[in-house]
Amino acid sequence: MHYTLTRPAARRPLAALALLGALAAGCAPETIDDHPCPPGGTSLTYESFGQEFLQTRCQTCHGAGGSERQGAPSSFDFGSRESARRTRARIFVRAAAGNTTMPPGPDDPPEAERAKLADWLACGAP
Repeated sequence: MHYTLTRPAARRPLAALALLGALAAGCAPETIDDHPCPPGGTSLTYESFGQEFLQTRCQTCHGAGGSERQGAPSSFDFGSRESARRTRARIFVRAAAGNTTMPPGPDDPPEAERAKLADWLACGAP
């Protein structure tokens, strides 16, 4: 028995590769460069937003010592405005806007908090 590929069947591998490529591109995290500071800036400051967000959502691991860090790298501690500014691109790609890899676990920040974090970081973490 001899089988001949028809045109639609011959295109299936290419279509599958194109679909995989599109899906992979859609999985890339949004970066701080993809999210400009809003035209009017932000009213959010370290004191009014950043400090509490970082303390409650990040520092329970990143500010802890020893095994309580839960594997958080020691180079990422967000206990000050300066450390947040220094690592704001990294914070953004892990926790701001639609990026949801941090913090891990069931108590994820709501979408509205992640949006505020994105604006605060994109505006320079004032």
